[in-house]
Amino acid sequence: MQTARTDFIELPATDIAATTAFYESVFGWSLTAFGPTYACTMTGDVDIGLQADVAERTAAPLPAIRVADLEAALAAVSAAGGAITHPIFAFPGGRRFHFRDPSGNELAIHTAA
Repeated sequence: MQTARTDFIELPATDIAATTAFYESVFGWSLTAFGPTYACTMTGDVDIGLQADVAERTAAPLPAIRVADLEAALAAVSAAGGAITHPIFAFPGGRRFHFRDPSGNELAIHTAA
């Protein structure tokens, strides 16, 4: 088993500008825009992403777990009975996939670029 750590939580957003402004105002966070529908903090600790693309956003917060070997994590999730909801894909900063655990929670596993 490889070392893994939750280091990112992606939140669904319906209005990226208003949601970004909210978190910047309330917590003093600095969010970086990655196009018109995505922004995130980039602290290197546990970062927060805001996903406003209707086709990409999840219904609930999406925890993301960083691993060293993405393919091994995919194999482990599949072998343990996890349901892959989005196969491995590239995003700014790395690659990831999404899955559902036996209770229906959706999570992501990613590697840095």
